[in-house]
Amino acid sequence: MRSASIYVCSNCGNESLKWEGQCLRCLKWNSFVETLVRKTSSKGAKRSSKDLSNSKVVNLNSVDVSKEKRLESGISEFDRVLGGGFVLGQAALLAGEPGIGKSTLLMQVASSVAGSVLYISGEESVNQIAIRAHRLGIKGENIKLVNETNVDAIIDLLDSSYSLVIVDSIQTLYTEDLTGTSGSVGQVRECAFRLTQTAKKLNIPLVLVGHITKGGDIAGPKILEHIVDTVLYLEGDKNHLFRILKCTKNRFGSVDEAGVFEMEGSGMREVKNPSTFFLNERLENVSGSVVTISMEGTRPFAVEIQALSVRTSFGYPKRTSFGVSINRVQILCAVLEKRLNLPISNFDIYVNVSGGMRIDDTALDLAVCLAVFSSIQGIKVSADTLAFGEIGLSGEIRKVPSGEKRVKEAKRLGFKNVISPKDFRSLTQAVKNISS
Repeated sequence: MRSASIYVCSNCGNESLKWEGQCLRCLKWNSFVETLVRKTSSKGAKRSSKDLSNSKVVNLNSVDVSKEKRLESGISEFDRVLGGGFVLGQAALLAGEPGIGKSTLLMQVASSVAGSVLYISGEESVNQIAIRAHRLGIKGENIKLVNETNVDAIIDLLDSSYSLVIVDSIQTLYTEDLTGTSGSVGQVRECAFRLTQTAKKLNIPLVLVGHITKGGDIAGPKILEHIVDTVLYLEGDKNHLFRILKCTKNRFGSVDEAGVFEMEGSGMREVKNPSTFFLNERLENVSGSVVTISMEGTRPFAVEIQALSVRTSFGYPKRTSFGVSINRVQILCAVLEKRLNLPISNFDIYVNVSGGMRIDDTALDLAVCLAVFSSIQGIKVSADTLAFGEIGLSGEIRKVPSGEKRVKEAKRLGFKNVISPKDFRSLTQAVKNISS
């Protein structure tokens, strides 16, 4: 017998026995979400709260966590992001664009982790998973496969004998207790809740694969990210080989770490030295090219900022950027024109972060400004020059976090001329440094 369900407005909480296109209370459209009704029996209602409670109250200092061990994935870059490996009972959500390599990475994790792994797929058949494993050179003696989309049937398969459970993906699961189709808000929320609760009871690490929308957000309700313990994003440009694994939520570790991988025919390969990886194909002594140090978590690595200026053929100059915010580029161009009297309005400006990376670090400001200035003036920047720092609207160079760590990484890579907020206070001084 299917449990009763109602429809609740996600905006104001208004309830309805049937789905409605518009909430009559708050007038918001498409806000009703199917939700299960869990009724308490009259017999249970008469019981005292003391009888209902099975929980034990303990002192915080009496809980011994010294014996808690993490389950290492066997991939150091993956463990770095998790904070040292999986915590028993941990529920993690891995999201990313289609074809970015989520299933490939998790298959490699499944093959290298110690113990038996249950790989549940709602998108691929068992034969299709086996073909992918064969392509990756994975024998999979410790991996058990199942193709299932009914979350209740999946829960019946789980037991404490598994070291890790992977569900690919949460948007394909459903429960017969709800009438919505797989991927609907109600189904995603209920299936994720049931799986995470089961994983915690059995003390099994659980990884849920999540889809993302066109806007880059995880598909489904926002509560999905609240239910799980860890939220991971696998990012990168599908036209390039590198991938970056980032963490936006982690109850058992830092969210400041990032793992770098290179996509190959045999799967994901860890990149131990990202700086060297991103600078391998850089041309030396060319205009419009400046190297900077970006921080991904606590890890610094060097990237190349490229700028190209072309005299505009129209009345409105064009601004295009790849890997860095276009709004930030427009502000920096305005600063260059105002503070350095540079004829920016006469040029179309194109800015690119080499390797297809997307970086949201204000320390790139100085490198972007120097690259644009170099391109317009035709000045060749020496190969041993590196720059980082935030640019203010007055043209001042502001300090950025982890400055010493960035300088240390620059020296390690052999850059002798480091333009940083420590030695240069204004954009004018920095420009004179590369012009001389």
